[in-house]
Amino acid sequence: MLTYQVILPPDKDPHTALSQLRQLEEEDPQLHLVWNEQLRQIHIQLMGQVQLEILQKVIAQRFSMEVSFGQGNIVYKETIANKVEGVGHYEPLRHYAEVHLILEPGERGSGLCFDVQCPEEVLERSWQRLVLSHLEEKTHLGVLTGSPITDMKITLVGGRAHEKHTEGGDFRQATYRAVRQGLMQAESVLLEPWYDLRLELPPGSVGRAMADIQRMGGVVSPPENQGEEAVLTGRAPVSALGDYAAQVTAYTKGQGRLSLALGGYAPCHDQQQVVEQMGYDPQRDLENSPDSVFCAHGAGFAVKWDQVPEYMHLPSFLEKKREETVEAIPAAPAVSRYTGSLEEDKELMAIYERTYGPIRRRDFESRAKKPPEKSEQPEEEKPAMRQTLSGPGLSRREEYLLVDGYNIIFAWDELKTIAQKSMDTARQILMDILSNYQGYRGNHVILVFDAYKVPGNLGSVSRYHNIHVVYTKEAETADSYIEKTTYSIARHHKVQVATSDNLEQVIILGHGALRISAAELRAQVGQVKQQIDQILEESRRGKNQALGHALEKAREK
Repeated sequence: MLTYQVILPPDKDPHTALSQLRQLEEEDPQLHLVWNEQLRQIHIQLMGQVQLEILQKVIAQRFSMEVSFGQGNIVYKETIANKVEGVGHYEPLRHYAEVHLILEPGERGSGLCFDVQCPEEVLERSWQRLVLSHLEEKTHLGVLTGSPITDMKITLVGGRAHEKHTEGGDFRQATYRAVRQGLMQAESVLLEPWYDLRLELPPGSVGRAMADIQRMGGVVSPPENQGEEAVLTGRAPVSALGDYAAQVTAYTKGQGRLSLALGGYAPCHDQQQVVEQMGYDPQRDLENSPDSVFCAHGAGFAVKWDQVPEYMHLPSFLEKKREETVEAIPAAPAVSRYTGSLEEDKELMAIYERTYGPIRRRDFESRAKKPPEKSEQPEEEKPAMRQTLSGPGLSRREEYLLVDGYNIIFAWDELKTIAQKSMDTARQILMDILSNYQGYRGNHVILVFDAYKVPGNLGSVSRYHNIHVVYTKEAETADSYIEKTTYSIARHHKVQVATSDNLEQVIILGHGALRISAAELRAQVGQVKQQIDQILEESRRGKNQALGHALEKAREK
């Protein structure tokens, strides 16, 4: 497949000519037109010189337009050889969108396939459909030569929007940048078109023909005799064949015939040389940038593609999936209270140690006799919440429960349903539930909500009745806050973390804390509610009995 520039008459408008040539494209599926907006040029992809001459005559007859064609160039394509996660973030002032895509190689000739494996509680369905439309609407370019990508599966696995600041165009930018950022990480493969060829020639020319095809980087089958002629079949790159048909006619003195048919795309036989010749620099292609835009202090700033993982707001889905495939963490049983220790949690501990190395377990009883260790973290860098919890008025070995707020909301069906209508209401109900729970259990409850994507947010710590409510600061997720806080207070106190995030469970286990799943917390809350109801019922009965005795004594008098 070759591409040629269509050279129009000086008085012909390019857009008018393009609409006329589109009619021919609809009639002949072998034609493919490409419009270059920057150069305002029409390019057309054809099989070769013969088809070019036929097309020239058809255009003159149909549209009375005399056109010529520039020198033909090979139409390359690109694909990848490994699986990567691409991240695109677009957050200038008053805009917000983040997209996570998994790019993986597909079957040769499959083209581009798009899929969605993203829960609606992570990204609403309307935004998911918008991302898919942006994936399909654009010809995405590779990073080797700027050629279109193909033979690839792109899956949407995550994303985030802002309730007020996200617009449709934000996801377009984030989607395009996610594709390019993934391609920059991947092992790219340059593809070129190949011909399936058939050579009919005298037996004396077979050796020359086989040597020529091998020199071109092609492959050829052993010759077959067909009457007085020999027949060779094989494959060769389009770029190498060039005007080989004329050469066959010359060295066989007109007795040889070369037949060609487009055989699809295959890896380029001289990729390095082609890439160097084309000299494409993906980082200078501003219309197809792999970088992302983040916001800080009320202004957007560009982040290079290789630094995006350090700034992105959602965790890496591919890394999380790799961790989960090592060994699935079993769901916690729905018991009234988690009383296990690190030594009893053998299965989860084995996973952690295989991933992060052996853990030096803390001996809380022996450490209780020693004065508290000073944190290595400078005092001014400690979050306000951790300063509050490590104050002098608290006794050692007190119990703390850290709750990942949004994780629990979307894990409990009743709260998830409410959150779809009003997130504020869902948060308020969860706060009330945990307040009642703390009043009965008597532990310290810290409810943490993500607020990292609010520009300029410094974070907040407030007290709601008898529990602490934390909104994380900008660029700090609930996961990271919980991990840091757990590491700080688990040295001297008993700490539980309520979350259904498997990776977070493994990390907090390494900090000496105990994990509790969303389902287990729900079971505990339910049992506490039953016990509170029972106490209230007994109190009511007692009051009724006392009132009855009082009435009887009053009657006796």
